[in-house]
Amino acid sequence: MTKEYYRGNRERLYAGMKDGSILVLFSGSPVRKTNDEFYPFYTNRNFLYLTGLDQQELALIACKDQGGAVIEKAYILPPDLMAERWTGERIKPQEAADVSGIEDIAFVSSFEADLHRLCTCGRYERIYLDLFRVSTADRDEPAHMLLRRMGSDYPFISVENANILIRRLRTIKQPCELEAMRRAEEITCAGITSMMKASKPGMYEYQYKAVFDYALGQYGPQGPGFPSIISAGKNNFCIHYYSYKGQALDGDMVLNDVGAWHDHMMTDVSRGWPCNGRFNERQKLLYNMALDTSNHMFSIIKPGMKMADVDGESHRYCAELMKDAGLLDDVKNIGKYMWHGGAHHVGYDVHDVVETLEVIAPNMVFCVDIGIYHEEFGIGFRLEDNCLVTETGCENLSAMTPRTIEALEDMMRKDFTAF
Repeated sequence: MTKEYYRGNRERLYAGMKDGSILVLFSGSPVRKTNDEFYPFYTNRNFLYLTGLDQQELALIACKDQGGAVIEKAYILPPDLMAERWTGERIKPQEAADVSGIEDIAFVSSFEADLHRLCTCGRYERIYLDLFRVSTADRDEPAHMLLRRMGSDYPFISVENANILIRRLRTIKQPCELEAMRRAEEITCAGITSMMKASKPGMYEYQYKAVFDYALGQYGPQGPGFPSIISAGKNNFCIHYYSYKGQALDGDMVLNDVGAWHDHMMTDVSRGWPCNGRFNERQKLLYNMALDTSNHMFSIIKPGMKMADVDGESHRYCAELMKDAGLLDDVKNIGKYMWHGGAHHVGYDVHDVVETLEVIAPNMVFCVDIGIYHEEFGIGFRLEDNCLVTETGCENLSAMTPRTIEALEDMMRKDFTAF
């Protein structure tokens, strides 16, 4: 992504803000794991979307005056030779300006004084903070800490939620974002097909994961975009499975729900195959139902379709197939075999935080996720692809990763070789 991209994102955000307002965003702080160890830092996605600055303890302040003019300043960590010796080089002012397109770069030591001056100068009536939470039990982010202070220190400043505006921007993907996603799809395909070629009875789930991680490692240091779900046999019936301790026995299906990222954009792709490389009749029956359902969805998704119908129609269509095959007595009982929804947005997050529109629009990207879990047969898998909505229909961005039984079996006959 270029600085023009980040500058454009901010300008679109500023256009949605009310005059006489301040915007404050934070990159986030590392989470302590144990004693003196922290979890790997993961920059707040909205901050990254607006600045491109990928480092901890950074901040952005932007002020929109009553005439609509905006001034902005980014705050970075100061040079610290000892700290950088331990944890790596900190971004420099010119580097921050070159990446973000923000000309005014200061050190975080001046953040509090600048914010106090702006809040008390009398020119601003409100402040925008990114106040997103998935759950009320989530730990406080810097924005939530500042929110509590605003009530006591600056009660005359009203608070607006910037997250509402930013998620609206992230709903529709831009050309450079789609280009990055296409590259991420290629990398994801390399990881999945490597697992297919390495697959054999007796392999442990952690060995499949090692193959996937190794393949992705040939394309850069970022690795998977999210924790990989890789399971076999009975473990396929745990939808979000991360143990990697199971073993794929002869005849077991291998399930994976994985994705790479490139230039901050993620993919989310699922494939399932028998570890021995040959589908049995029951596996063929269920897999072709998932494939037919997926192909049906890609044939009907287009602008103007209701987003809720992606889930609804995929379940309805698959239920009819199962009823015709004698697996269901009533299509209303599809929940016995389809346990989760069939669509979620993808982008900066694997479950992208966007505005949920009632109808589909061009340049949305979301998953078409067909999961079938037949416990009596011992078969569980999902077929998940990334759908780009076009002006007249849609495109399967992950179609390059083998989807048909013939393509899967053909790929598994190939030898896995180290890069």
